[in-house]
Amino acid sequence: MAGSDDSVSVDVEEICNGGKEHHVKTNHGLVSVVVYGDEGKPALITYPDVALNYTSCFQGLFLCPEAASLLLHNFCIYHISPPGHELGAAPICSDDPSPSVEDLADQILEVVNFFGLGAVMCMGVTAGAYVLTLFAMKYTDRVTGLILISPLCNSPSWTEWFYYKVMSNLLYYYGMCGLLKDLLLQRYFSKEARGNSEVPESCAVKACRRLLDERHNTNLMWFLEAINRRRNLTDGLRNLKCRALIFVGDQSPFHSEALQMMSVLDRRYTALVEVQACGSMVAVEQPHAMLIPMELFFMGYGLSRRCHISDSPRSPLSPSCISPELFSPESLGLKLKPIKTRVSMEV
Repeated sequence: MAGSDDSVSVDVEEICNGGKEHHVKTNHGLVSVVVYGDEGKPALITYPDVALNYTSCFQGLFLCPEAASLLLHNFCIYHISPPGHELGAAPICSDDPSPSVEDLADQILEVVNFFGLGAVMCMGVTAGAYVLTLFAMKYTDRVTGLILISPLCNSPSWTEWFYYKVMSNLLYYYGMCGLLKDLLLQRYFSKEARGNSEVPESCAVKACRRLLDERHNTNLMWFLEAINRRRNLTDGLRNLKCRALIFVGDQSPFHSEALQMMSVLDRRYTALVEVQACGSMVAVEQPHAMLIPMELFFMGYGLSRRCHISDSPRSPLSPSCISPELFSPESLGLKLKPIKTRVSMEV
């Protein structure tokens, strides 16, 4: 690990039940990384979507006991925040040039090198999934696998480009106003989670609204501008050899991009899980829908759950509960086929 003069480490109370925050110096500024778990285990790095951080993107998954058992038994978690998106972030100077998505991918390499990590597992949501996919394409020997939630792979369409421009103008003139929050929440959550005149919005949506109030305008504009200048990754995806597990909600605005990504990637090493009645934030809205596919995905790496911590029917752990057709000598002993899963909103 790099010397202490390259990082400032502080204990963060009540974050991931004991995680430690590091501020890693990179060529494009300081990057906040919250580390949780045994650093002697394989690394899993996470990267959030626009305007969010690891608590808003992944906390639902890590608060699910079965998923926490699976992930923390096998990995040390490194939650990487985009510049200015960490908890309690100070405003970024408006005169500083905004980074490109290429710069953000290079920042991840610097973080991985700082901690002395080899090849890592990656988990990202939408814009974060794009940055991690770009990282995997640029530094193929540093990624063992990708878990992508409602990912992006194309350059922005005219509609999306205009959408980002509207958000940037709202930020510039009005700050984090109610209309901008609604636009972002539509990006993240399903109609059911956002509620209506008769049904209140979910606790996750309310928590996200509070988080957005704390976001500095300049910090958000940095990430928005970077992702709005992204390039099309389709051609590079054809040569990506690491395995990938893609989740997408059927109400996600980026559902079609996930399907396109699946069609381009090598199907021997890729699985798609479509979650019904869900938006882009599958790990928040329906984390249990991710459990079994992740368990099967990790089995291909020789990883498993430590023990049967629950008899819940949501989490069948016995091999007899796993469909035999999912097993194959291909892909290191496991082949995940495209799956559709329906999860009850009462779960």
